[in-house]
Amino acid sequence: MVFISVCGDNRKTGPEDVVVKVMYCGICHTDIHQAKNHLDASKYPMVPGHEVVGEVVEVGPEVTRYRVGDVVGVGVIVGCCRDCRPCKANVEQYCNKKIWSYNDVYTDGRPTQGGFSSAMVVDQKFVVKIPAGLAPEQAAPLLCAGVTVYSPLKHFGLMTPGLRGGILGLGGVGHMGVKVAKSMGHHVTVISSSGKKRAEAMDDLGADAYLISADPAEMAAAADSLDYIINTVPVHHPLEPYLALLKLDGKLILMGVINQPLSFISPMLLLGRKSITGSFIGSITETEEVLQFCVDKGLTSQIEIVKMGYVNQALERLERNDVRYRFVVDVAGSNIDDAPEPPAAA
Repeated sequence: MVFISVCGDNRKTGPEDVVVKVMYCGICHTDIHQAKNHLDASKYPMVPGHEVVGEVVEVGPEVTRYRVGDVVGVGVIVGCCRDCRPCKANVEQYCNKKIWSYNDVYTDGRPTQGGFSSAMVVDQKFVVKIPAGLAPEQAAPLLCAGVTVYSPLKHFGLMTPGLRGGILGLGGVGHMGVKVAKSMGHHVTVISSSGKKRAEAMDDLGADAYLISADPAEMAAAADSLDYIINTVPVHHPLEPYLALLKLDGKLILMGVINQPLSFISPMLLLGRKSITGSFIGSITETEEVLQFCVDKGLTSQIEIVKMGYVNQALERLERNDVRYRFVVDVAGSNIDDAPEPPAAA
């Protein structure tokens, strides 16, 4: 695996910058895509990690929102143009000039570096305060997985109690989808390729139903039953079996990063006025909202905490779906010198 985990060489603190001493950082499936160059856009050396929680240890002279000692979070993006239509609408994650938390270049020409490091320097606009009542290690996955499911439910008007939703794929994002949707009062069906996760979906996460996509009889019986499906699957898969599950005006919301074309026949949409759409993480405002939502509803993510020296093994296990449901790296509690060594060549 091409993976580097080192102490970041951060830029100098700017007027509106916040210096964050990293405490915890979640591991997302996107980290695998980036580390292995699945999207043909990776740059090495690389310091991944975009579900970052830490303590403010320094602020620039023009910072007004944070002070030293605050516990804060940093998510997937750390910059945007601030002038385009998405930026002015406070959905900066759709800015065409957004700057990723890592594997990108900041405005000063330096590479951005993620949360698998001892510290980050981030513009205050892209920092969120972790509310009281939410443990920092629990907050980390919410900065990507949590807001990724919250944002489309809000945007598409799917927060009304009584809706019937499907969660396709029960991983880091999917398990939060079950929890968030249930807390909104939805009837939630977990859709999986086998029955292996039935008990954990229904007994542990509280799903109302479990549907095996490989069982034609079960799929046929569930046709036209769902208002929406949150599709978290990050690998190539057919769409038509899931379109058949949607009611009139139902929505199939894609979230998995897939580098191959997906296909379907148009009558699957036309004859039910159904939609295939996508959603990408969430805005800074929505991130703040989902953090408070989880506090108000008493929601937590289910995590496995690991040290920096275990990161490569964690990524390998994540690729095998061998985690329930999110790895979180205890960065502050790790010896950075024990982290995996950079490879000789990328």
